[in-house]
Amino acid sequence: MEPIRLPDSGLESIEASVRKLFDQSAEQARQLDSLAVAPAPSPFSAFGMPGLPGMPGQPAPPEPRPILELEGEEYETELDALSDWVDDCLMAVYGAEVTTAAPWCEQWQEHDDVVAWLHALWMAYQQHKDPEAGLSGMFVWHRDFLTHAMAAVRAPGGPLSACMTDPDRPAHRVLPGPKPSAWTSHTGTHEPEDGEPGEAAA
Repeated sequence: MEPIRLPDSGLESIEASVRKLFDQSAEQARQLDSLAVAPAPSPFSAFGMPGLPGMPGQPAPPEPRPILELEGEEYETELDALSDWVDDCLMAVYGAEVTTAAPWCEQWQEHDDVVAWLHALWMAYQQHKDPEAGLSGMFVWHRDFLTHAMAAVRAPGGPLSACMTDPDRPAHRVLPGPKPSAWTSHTGTHEPEDGEPGEAAA
């Protein structure tokens, strides 16, 4: 078969059409770039995997912080939310009876160690009630967090042992904690006494 020969006028028409297609393609690419105002989430993010090299990912959520690391208004806001949960959920459901074996304090917010314990318990509660924790999430919270935290907070010799042991006789007392160790001085440095290791021999 002999090749088909087109007149020069036909070739010019085809070349013009090809150039027009290239121009349209370039214009569409520019429009797509201008519309891409937000990075697309990584398809691997749902599995806890990073995106491929060069592929933009989602920003990490803020990490939870222990409440005793917070200050000022941030601390007060977190303590208010914690108090609501402790009063409306934790103690209303799991408070049981106040006795010498299970003391409590209506001013527990003034006990830093109790605040720290209950805040950690609350954060674990929020994590395990999330649907991503699965059907056994709340069982794990009861078994591994609730029982242990309440036993520590309400132990007979625990942080609330000098507070209310009878619901009809409210009491509140913050027990003094241990003093700084002998290693730490008021200047924050250690000055060895005579005969201590580390002192140069005479």
